[in-house]
Amino acid sequence: MDPRFDLNIRQILHAPAGRNPDQVIVDGSGQARTYRIFHERIARLAALLVGQGLGEGKTIAVMDWDTSRYLECFFAIPMVGATLHTVNIRLAPEQIIFTINHAEDDAILCHEDFLPILLPLLSRVERPVKLILLAEGKPAAVPEGFIGEYETLLAEQPVAFDFPALPEETRATLFYTTGTTGDPKGVSYTHRQLVLHTLALAADLGTVPGKGGLKRDDVYMPITPLFHVHGWGFPYIATFLGLKQVYPGRYDPARLLALIRDHGVTFSHCVPTILAMVIGAPEAAATDLTGWKVLIGGSALSEGLAGQARAHGIDVHAAYGMSETCPFVTHADMVASQTSDDLTLRTATGRPSPLVEVRVVDPDMADVPKDGATTGEIVARAPWLTQGYLKNVSASADLWQGGWLHTGDVGHLSPDGTLRITDRLKDVIKSGGEWVSSLTLENLASTVPGLIEVAAVGVPDSRWGERPVLVAVMEPSDSVGTAIRQKISAAIERGELPKWANPDRICRVAALPRTSVGKIDKKRIRQMLESGEIA
Repeated sequence: MDPRFDLNIRQILHAPAGRNPDQVIVDGSGQARTYRIFHERIARLAALLVGQGLGEGKTIAVMDWDTSRYLECFFAIPMVGATLHTVNIRLAPEQIIFTINHAEDDAILCHEDFLPILLPLLSRVERPVKLILLAEGKPAAVPEGFIGEYETLLAEQPVAFDFPALPEETRATLFYTTGTTGDPKGVSYTHRQLVLHTLALAADLGTVPGKGGLKRDDVYMPITPLFHVHGWGFPYIATFLGLKQVYPGRYDPARLLALIRDHGVTFSHCVPTILAMVIGAPEAAATDLTGWKVLIGGSALSEGLAGQARAHGIDVHAAYGMSETCPFVTHADMVASQTSDDLTLRTATGRPSPLVEVRVVDPDMADVPKDGATTGEIVARAPWLTQGYLKNVSASADLWQGGWLHTGDVGHLSPDGTLRITDRLKDVIKSGGEWVSSLTLENLASTVPGLIEVAAVGVPDSRWGERPVLVAVMEPSDSVGTAIRQKISAAIERGELPKWANPDRICRVAALPRTSVGKIDKKRIRQMLESGEIA
């Protein structure tokens, strides 16, 4: 007998806590299924896939809202030895067809809402592909060329399936990340990487004292799209712990608040935009959010937004990671925040999770001083970081230059090991040869009443190279802009900012442009400023 014990996603599914047969998983429609039924449906889906020739070595794409059906795909597809390709439904059609062809998808499971996107692209799919329709709670017309509808096909399958024992380096998941230039890049993870990420985060968050962190009596609801770094890995963690789970479908603020209220949701994660949308909804004032713990990632958590969340009683903390890190690297100190409500604690990039190594380095890969001030690029290592980009040797080499994953983020480490990001390398503003932190400017502005959302960018300047400009969604009053300038001037007088950090302009806009995963699109903002679309 081979004594090697390979790590497989099936071990997450069959963990003792996750075998609680009477715990439930709830859809946004309110339909609840027990874990017992959940396991049976995973077996049915596996039988369906293998019966269609979609087993080991195949790649299966999913285009869906955040549903419990998607959670079934998170398990069944990798557990039969196939790769789960989570398609970013917010990409442009040209980018979607690129990812389908680049991934060499063998099947696509598509929600009926996304048929207007997929159907016009099918003639350009470069290989034979099997199509399955995902419909919502009613008989649906199956388009020509589809083998059937998901629920109907599942009902025809047996409730037991003998899953293979897979090598732990088998590829389990694949998704695509977009940058400022070029085609989307494929990021993949193995069974081993996903299991280790799950175990480390469960141990990390589970050992936070009291009600903090993530415990087995929590109720979990993602508000990060499941196509984005497989929901930050939390669907795997929640299933491993056997939690009650709530999958909201589309992100409507009133609906999210109703689900939090009706199902006692206690743990979620999202980008800052979504949190602001939820607490800014009229229904938030009548919803008790004092038991809700929220991790914020994707973009920096400003002190202004953290303060608004705390005013609702939300236990909010920043977390840090990226598509290439599976995604967890660090999170804010959840122990210290139980005895202090200092917003700088909650908004700090934080300390590394177990098994994560973080350094801040200069261009020669030498460590900069850990003095809480000297900045450099953040590099990291952990057993779950992606090993490279699919079919992209050059970008993979750049990502892992010097044997550490280069995040492209600028930050500093304090003597106690706390990391704080000060900017993205591509977003840092260089004026007169000196760096200006866009995140610092945004954080200062975020605390001004009447300021809703803000982005700081650099625009070309013939004398200084670049000059900072603030683009903001704010109340229609000149006093807001005046207050922002006063706040920044006070920081300059205190020596917290250099004098050249004072923005040349503060531009009011109705909304800030966003990327496909909800981040503020600073590249687009710079284009709009240079073209005069933003004046």
